[in-house]
Amino acid sequence: MSATTPDDIRNNWQRDEVLALFNQPFNDLLFTAQTVHRRHFDANKVQLSTLMSIKTGACPEDCKYCPQSARYDTGLEKEKLVDVERVIAEARAAKASGASRFCMGAAWRSPHQRDMPAVAAMVREVKALGLETCMTLGMLDDQQAQQLAEAGLDYYNHNLDTSPEFYGEIITTRTYQDRLETLDNVRKAGMKVCAGGIIGMGEGQRDRAGLLMALANLPEHPDSVPINMLVKVAGTPLQDEAELDPFEFIRTIAVARIMMPKAHVRLSAGREEMNDQMQALAFLAGANSIFYCEKLLTTANPNANRDMALFARLGIERESVATAHDNSDQQRALERQIAAADSSAAFYPA
Repeated sequence: MSATTPDDIRNNWQRDEVLALFNQPFNDLLFTAQTVHRRHFDANKVQLSTLMSIKTGACPEDCKYCPQSARYDTGLEKEKLVDVERVIAEARAAKASGASRFCMGAAWRSPHQRDMPAVAAMVREVKALGLETCMTLGMLDDQQAQQLAEAGLDYYNHNLDTSPEFYGEIITTRTYQDRLETLDNVRKAGMKVCAGGIIGMGEGQRDRAGLLMALANLPEHPDSVPINMLVKVAGTPLQDEAELDPFEFIRTIAVARIMMPKAHVRLSAGREEMNDQMQALAFLAGANSIFYCEKLLTTANPNANRDMALFARLGIERESVATAHDNSDQQRALERQIAAADSSAAFYPA
């Protein structure tokens, strides 16, 4: 694939050609990424998601970046699975503040079957508000994936985190193949895949290329690709990791856009540490989705007012999502809810 014709949907990337993209002159790389972006998306619209932790802490996994691991002392208070009513209240607030997708995350290795009815109820109730739904609950078997699909879940998030080669330096309690099998179960159940990774964990550029190769060489590209910048949390093994060059992060966004041209590429964790100029470069590089809330599970995130102020300065609008319902009574109720939300304050922290 030449730099001037970067529009093919491919699932056969080789590491050398991905590294060649990374090593283009910065301006050339961003020009190529922006050209690809404009072929598939409105360059001045960004999708907004809100993320809620529905079960916090006490995870048995040993992911070295994660404050929710039971193996590290990060001062995090563990919480049980929240009730459905609390989720509905948070989703309504997210809707009123402008989010189009509501994501729910639980610190599990994999969900217990006893919790699946409550999780399915959360999906149904949030969808009834007219929001897209996403969950991240750890590994799923085929039966659990089917249960979530039957509840109406739109997206399932399960990140690959890093390259297959570097993965063992970060996690030992779950294999790379485990992650790939969950993504396969999600896709077979008919849900959309949200899968990305974390940049700045001590990996090299070759590993960043390997992560994007693993994602782009899946049988189908993920529908959503979150690119996280490591948030260094005291008490985790990566608390003293060296700072990542911001330009290397932007390069990763740009290469992800070129390799997965139809995916939404999301700025996820780490935005709190990014200034407005870095975020603007990320949007120029092809990012077109953000998490829009004060906290991402347990780490800080820019508040809604700051995001809207930046959008206004850049001429960016939020991407709207149409949600279809078969039941006319449910549709009329949804319309009343939207009208009530629109009459309140335009944006507030969710």
